[in-house]
Amino acid sequence: MNIFEDIEKPDGNCTHDGQEAVQPGATDTKVQLAISLLLGVSAFLAFCTLRPRWKSLYSARKRRWARSVDLPALPDTFFGWIPVLYRITEQQILQSAGLDAYVFLNFFKFSVKLFSIMLFFAAVVLQPINRHFIPDKTGGSASSFLFPQYATYRDYDYNNARSYDSDDDDGYESEPDNSFNRSMGYLWSYLIFTYFFTGLTLYMLNKETLKVIRIRQDYLGTQSTITDRTFRLSGIPKELRTETAIKELVEKLEIGKVETVTLCCNWKEIDELIEKRQGILAKLEETWSVYLGQKALDPAQPLYNGNGGTPTGGNNSVPRTDEEAVESDGLLSSAGGQHVIERERPTTRFWYGFLRLQIRKTDALDYYTEKLRVLDEKILMARKKTYEPADLAFVTMDSIAACQMAIQALIDPRPGCLFTKPAPAPSDIVWRNTYRSRTSRRIREWTITVFVVILSIIWLAPVAALASTVSICTIRSLFPSLAEYLQGHEILRSLIQTGLPTLAVSLLNVAVPYFYDFLSYHQGMLSQGDIALSVVSKNFFFVFFNIFLIFTVFGAVGSIWGVVKDSFKDTTYIAYRLAKKIENLNFFYTNFIMLQGLGLFPFRLLQFGSVSLYPIYRMGAKTPRDFAQIVQPPMFYYGFYLPTALLVFILCLVYSALPYGFLVLALGVAYFSLGYFTYKYQLLYAMDQPQHATGGAWRMICYRIVLGLMVFQLTMSGYLALRKAFTVALLVIPLAVVTMWYSWSFKKHFEPLTKFISLRSIKRKASRSRTDVVTVGLPRSGTVTEEDVDEPRASRRRGSTVDEDKEKGLRFVNPSMVVPLEQPWIYQEPPAPFTEEDLQQEFDTRGSEREYEPEYFGSSGNNGASGSSRRARSNDPPISSNSSSSMSLGDTHIWRE
Repeated sequence: MNIFEDIEKPDGNCTHDGQEAVQPGATDTKVQLAISLLLGVSAFLAFCTLRPRWKSLYSARKRRWARSVDLPALPDTFFGWIPVLYRITEQQILQSAGLDAYVFLNFFKFSVKLFSIMLFFAAVVLQPINRHFIPDKTGGSASSFLFPQYATYRDYDYNNARSYDSDDDDGYESEPDNSFNRSMGYLWSYLIFTYFFTGLTLYMLNKETLKVIRIRQDYLGTQSTITDRTFRLSGIPKELRTETAIKELVEKLEIGKVETVTLCCNWKEIDELIEKRQGILAKLEETWSVYLGQKALDPAQPLYNGNGGTPTGGNNSVPRTDEEAVESDGLLSSAGGQHVIERERPTTRFWYGFLRLQIRKTDALDYYTEKLRVLDEKILMARKKTYEPADLAFVTMDSIAACQMAIQALIDPRPGCLFTKPAPAPSDIVWRNTYRSRTSRRIREWTITVFVVILSIIWLAPVAALASTVSICTIRSLFPSLAEYLQGHEILRSLIQTGLPTLAVSLLNVAVPYFYDFLSYHQGMLSQGDIALSVVSKNFFFVFFNIFLIFTVFGAVGSIWGVVKDSFKDTTYIAYRLAKKIENLNFFYTNFIMLQGLGLFPFRLLQFGSVSLYPIYRMGAKTPRDFAQIVQPPMFYYGFYLPTALLVFILCLVYSALPYGFLVLALGVAYFSLGYFTYKYQLLYAMDQPQHATGGAWRMICYRIVLGLMVFQLTMSGYLALRKAFTVALLVIPLAVVTMWYSWSFKKHFEPLTKFISLRSIKRKASRSRTDVVTVGLPRSGTVTEEDVDEPRASRRRGSTVDEDKEKGLRFVNPSMVVPLEQPWIYQEPPAPFTEEDLQQEFDTRGSEREYEPEYFGSSGNNGASGSSRRARSNDPPISSNSSSSMSLGDTHIWRE
């Protein structure tokens, strides 16, 4: 097998290694540039046009956090927002978006600075050397200057090219070393710039890491949140699984005073009841919305007949009144301007009896209202139960210093007992996983990890198919006439052979993260921040292994085994093949970066997905809660965007010292510049962040950069060896050793400072509110807040962080145990949630929990609405059909019985 077979066939002849689909030429790159600019410019102009008109979308975060986010208002002019956004400082980013956003944006800023310096030296120093020693076989035309695949090498004898015979046990043939050949002396410049670019990257990375650590320590050491004073204690022995025993244990360590202990218990029952209640509540709201129509969304539209009576529907003869609607009628409606609901009440079917074999139709409103009331009683009783304790607890200390000492110390001499780790924010905890055993969580983690590895192997088939199905060679084998037609139409062929593969890979790169996010959520992790970092790791593994390695080292699925077998015969074979394929795939990756940066970043700024899906969500929304949810700020998930940026970073490193690498570096500078402004706008003005990882993504970024450096060095070593400069190639090895040493040094010295807070960084004793908090926020967020009990939002202290504002008044409490039970939301304004006192009073009034029977709802003929048709039984709830008492649990603020 001739290792230079692809270089020897630049004319597009079909080879069968899967690479012909991703080896475009000059016209292909020009077409890709035109497509990218067309997409990008049109999307950017659309954004500038729509931004001042759709502020509910493009300024959603700023509008939601207007009182706590200190950001300048962006002008409504077409381009006036750009300089204002540019002038926003890093301090403002920290104050308004938090540490995670700062770290994410800092990576893009760091990349712009690094690749700008590399671009200068690659264009000013390396490119003149390449033009002098590597002339074009076309005579130095401009096209070959821009597109290096048409370039060949002077003083290089392809007939004597180094070859490898897979059947020859001796491996590579012995060849002379060109390292000291004067005509090949320019190869030393590649070695010099390999050292220079590696040293520059490590120097700037080290400098940036020190800066991130300093800012992180200052940020966390000066803020005051309950999270900073709380640590997670896992592996608790059974004899210590009480809050009192844990408190005594920690205080005996003499590191500080324990303020509170939250021992996690097996809350599965209450969690399932709350989840079930959410489903019933959604069905009841949807039923009311369908029954009342769009007028029910307007509180100014009372639900009364023209005679001042009550709403009627179907054969319902029960008089119903609505005191709230009477008030609205008097204030907002003209005299006598009532409305009549002349539609039948909705019905539903349910199964009952022996083995649930009988079915009956009943009034849907009464059915779901009663189910909701019964669930409320079950939840009230479940909250009073004592549950089996788990091996996990959250311990809140009286100071940040005491918490950090507990986190960074060994508590117990027994293996596997009493591990301490930083606690996630209360709103960040996945409470369902807190009562899973550590063994169960570990099994889930390893199972999904193995599944992801297997899935990555399975992905080889579709990724290779993307490269081969749109190639001219594949089309020629399947549709010869179409291939001949495309050969005569170069632009159309470029669209198919270049545009479609890069677009398909980009779309695959967008779709796969959603699946990996689903897997990470079910992996058993305890916080959304851990899930976010796991998604970053999984998606990077996908883009690096499937999109990078498969397209380069292996080329196609069928050649994987051959590459592995040959690498066993010669350990340098991977380096040779990587260098050869990297050189041949120059245009594919150039087009990929071009499309991602110039073409797709403006679409992300436009939030094309939200804009295109909004009509669908709007048509599917029926209840006021649905309408409120679709106007919430979209969530920004780092795991969806960071892996692709890391891949582009690695590609820029790999091509930086190669011939014409300045073109890739220029595109890299454009990519990270556009990405910085795009994500800066979204994180500050348009999108919310659901997780709180305290900047933990930076250590993942650093390790991936080190991996990129090693790939860069391996590629350059193989590239030099292909030119038979073996001594020069071997001199790259010490650089790889230094890079691995830096990785070890980073893990030992820097990584702890990206996880913990140093004691010297704690500038003051954290001041905290001792207000008793009795409620939590929505079940989705799991946030215990003071605002949920109608207390006014406290003014944000000057110099506080966004995390302090979000965590004000929070506690480490499972929301299912204390969350206010929401009433059905029918009007535009959401109703006040039920408090525990309301539940207890209602429960005491109605007596013990009872189940309803189908007879309660009457026959299907009268929809179960007639009070005379209801037959009370021993297990029926006592409901008076003509009572004028206050609203019962489960009612909807529409009418009262």
